[in-house]
Amino acid sequence: MPDPAAPLPYLVFDFDSTFTQVEGLDELAAIALTGQPDQATRVAAIKALTDQGMAGEIGFQESLSKRLALLGAHRRHLGPLVAHLQTKVSESIQRNGDFFRRYADRIYVVSSGFREFIEPVVAAFGIPASHVLANTFTFDAEGNITGCDPGNVLSRDGGKIQQLKDLQLDGPVYVLGDGYTDYQIREAGLAKRFYAYTENVSRPSVVAAADEVLPTFDEFLYQLKLPMTLSYPKNRIKVLLLENPDARAAELFRQEGYQVEEVKGALDEDELVARIEGVSILGIRSKTQVTQRVLDAANRLIGIGAFCIGTNQIDLLGAMRKGVAVFNAPFSNTRSVVELTLAELIVLARRIPEKNPKMHAGEWDKSASGSFEIRGKTLGIIGYGNIGSQLSVVAEAVGMKVVYYDMAEKLQLGNALKAQTLEELLRQSDIVTLHIDGRPENQDFFGAKEFALMKKGALFINNARGHVVDVPALAAVLRSGHLGGAAIDVFPHEPKTNAESFESELRGLPNVLLTPHIGGSTAEAQRNIAEFVPERLMQYINTGNTQQSVNFPNILLPGQPGHRLIHIHANVPGVLARINNVLAQHHVNILGQYLKTNELVGYVITDIDKAYDQDVIQALREVEHTIKFRVLY
Repeated sequence: MPDPAAPLPYLVFDFDSTFTQVEGLDELAAIALTGQPDQATRVAAIKALTDQGMAGEIGFQESLSKRLALLGAHRRHLGPLVAHLQTKVSESIQRNGDFFRRYADRIYVVSSGFREFIEPVVAAFGIPASHVLANTFTFDAEGNITGCDPGNVLSRDGGKIQQLKDLQLDGPVYVLGDGYTDYQIREAGLAKRFYAYTENVSRPSVVAAADEVLPTFDEFLYQLKLPMTLSYPKNRIKVLLLENPDARAAELFRQEGYQVEEVKGALDEDELVARIEGVSILGIRSKTQVTQRVLDAANRLIGIGAFCIGTNQIDLLGAMRKGVAVFNAPFSNTRSVVELTLAELIVLARRIPEKNPKMHAGEWDKSASGSFEIRGKTLGIIGYGNIGSQLSVVAEAVGMKVVYYDMAEKLQLGNALKAQTLEELLRQSDIVTLHIDGRPENQDFFGAKEFALMKKGALFINNARGHVVDVPALAAVLRSGHLGGAAIDVFPHEPKTNAESFESELRGLPNVLLTPHIGGSTAEAQRNIAEFVPERLMQYINTGNTQQSVNFPNILLPGQPGHRLIHIHANVPGVLARINNVLAQHHVNILGQYLKTNELVGYVITDIDKAYDQDVIQALREVEHTIKFRVLY
């Protein structure tokens, strides 16, 4: 690592698959051969030769000459190629464009690619033509590309080595590239360090030879403590996903550049404590419990994503006090739960749970006894939130009467009627369905007293939370015949994985439909959840937005140039004044500031000028009552 007081080492960049995401000749071939019957075959052959040359499996000169022979390109194809490559600059290099413009005199692009398309791409980053060292094409009289200038050292094996010798740079050289020819500069003693750049492609032979591996250019700047757009490289952000959310979640986090670890089942408290160190984002569903002990062990945790509706499995206050924002998916599986509930009440009304096993056992029990249509029957919905209200609309559409009960005042939809008390709802409903949340005070919300108030022969459905129902009391009224049937999707104690046995007093009872917590387990719901939750978490990490967090003050922030400082603190008087006093003492100009509080924490976002003393960061961390502080960009 260079001395901070010393000049920046010379940085030698490869172009193809390093500065840009793609190989220039490969892309030129795709453009030039458009419409040709053998386009796919020739482009694939060129790409294979590129990979062989970059991995050191064949000589570079052989790779280049064979590719040029297959190319079939013309001078007119270079303009479209340049325009295309300008959209394919590596994301982390694009993000740190100011660094290149600031240190352009210390940066060289040394490439076995071609000046005709490299120079105009890197010029936008302030790199002068004199710092671009590359091959040049040769053309025939009609403008067809015939090859490359044989007098250019970069057209030959060992060309980059000779080029660095010719440069005679008067200081340490660091090489960043994806190919074996980049490593050879270091091997020849012409560079102090070689960084294998893997943001776009990772070649095992190159990675094995590298001094360091760079998943992004942010990582390079972070290691060398150089100016960067982000405060922390995304590749260092660790995500732990439990309970097998849809694969789209991991895909989105990986696309953002995060490290992702996936565990199929839930973890108990001891297991999670052992795994949580170093994790920045934790993703769970309903079985994993995030306790205070887990939070205390989480030394880098920024956010928790609940890939479900409920958050009672998370110590929300404890997370808030630790400065950890929690996000869930309150709407993503609403329709799936509604459809399951509708299906269940029809299946129960027709006594299918009893008929189906008899048929499989060879018993023909054709009877209408106890079966009824749901049309004209009264559906009692307890909890008139997102799911309850949508179920209300769907139930009316199939001819049911709807009555609902909710502790909060809710706007009724359609012809639904509000019951003033729970008892009123229970006495008039033919079918009762629960859609309340899992807060601790709802433990055993529905028990023997409530079941006794229901109509004889009524049906009961719970797709809310397992612990809100007294299961032994439910089993008792089913055995006695007081209830005509039940459908239960959630249970007080659920297996952590599919390999564990499910135990319940409800097993084996007639006209009882048991499902393994699949209310939201549809392809559509899981996909929606797997997109919604990561988007909220990434927005929080990237911009500071806390909109739809279940435990943080909600703020939707505008975009802002400069740097954004995030300060989470205990909600006590005077903290904002102390923050601004620090900024004033360090002569920092505030471009914008946003504050929101709840009963426990204050959340301050401050946008400042790019120019500021690094000491201000430490001073802000030391402000009394600080819980968490970070620089976004």
